[in-house]
Amino acid sequence: MIRAPVRRPLLAISLAALVSSCDEPALQVPADAGEPVLGLSAEQSARVLAKVGDRVITLGDFGRTLERMDQFDRLRYQTKERRRELLSEIIDAELLALEAKRRGLDKEAAVEDAIRQILREAMIAQARKGLPAPADIPASEVRAYYEANADKFSEPERRRVSAVVVGDRALGEKVLKEAQKAASSSAWGELFLKHSQSAPKDKTKAPPLDLAGELGIVSPPGDPRGAHPQVPEPVRAAVFRIASVGAVSDELVEADGRFYIVRLSGLTGGHRRALAEAERSIRVALLQQKMQEQERALEDELRKKFPVEINDAALSSVKLPPQLTQPGSAPPPDPAKPNAPQPEQAGGAAPPSSDAGK
Repeated sequence: MIRAPVRRPLLAISLAALVSSCDEPALQVPADAGEPVLGLSAEQSARVLAKVGDRVITLGDFGRTLERMDQFDRLRYQTKERRRELLSEIIDAELLALEAKRRGLDKEAAVEDAIRQILREAMIAQARKGLPAPADIPASEVRAYYEANADKFSEPERRRVSAVVVGDRALGEKVLKEAQKAASSSAWGELFLKHSQSAPKDKTKAPPLDLAGELGIVSPPGDPRGAHPQVPEPVRAAVFRIASVGAVSDELVEADGRFYIVRLSGLTGGHRRALAEAERSIRVALLQQKMQEQERALEDELRKKFPVEINDAALSSVKLPPQLTQPGSAPPPDPAKPNAPQPEQAGGAAPPSSDAGK
């Protein structure tokens, strides 16, 4: 998740105001208050605002809570009354956490998984601290990436395909001859509305005649980035044999059991992006690359520190219950709630799992 930009002067003013206006005396200054927050001194950051059981809430804790907020949410806490409200919310969170721990909820599998995820993200964030901002990546590194990945910055020629689609070869040959004689977009549009299987039956919903029969934009055959699901490969090849925009292919194209009269309705020439055009995206790509390298290095280091053993035999023997592998299946009944209604009884089938079929 990308963190919202921090308005540091505003946050520092807010914390300074809290230091000067807070009526609560310090209960005790912890020996280690952690890193100072923004404009606060170490002593100010360590100032105790409240105590909940054995847990001490410092001004530094309060500041870090503000810092994690969206900058617009933070604007709500500029008055003494609203800062007290926020402190009350922090205290409520501590109370609930203490009671959850007393009840042993912190030992539940779901909670432990959530904690592990938070710790994972904290470790990754710490590993990324030394990374440069995109703007600080050396220009020589940017140019080297640009030259080594030339294909990423070359845009091929793209062509807009239109077609009259019919189900009979004889009809197709006839329409092809008429289309080759059509001198205007409107004449092409009339042929589309009269003969094409894809033409709307309700003529009031027909597209403008100059856009009639459009299937999509494609790049040359063989370019994996330029395919289009509505343009069969034989049609794609045919449109690149047409000499000029507005012209019709001199052959009837058969694909997927249908016959296409193909027209080139638009063309955009190939283009190679200059380094200046691509620089920003290259810097972002390089930063992502550096992040991945750091994460891999951290993982390698941790695997050496903490030996990992995988039981492949046990893993291969795992079989998911049918209700977890069949889309739309209801979840198994909860044995702790034998009388609880199942989804069908409660008024509808359970929604399919987003992971079904993976």
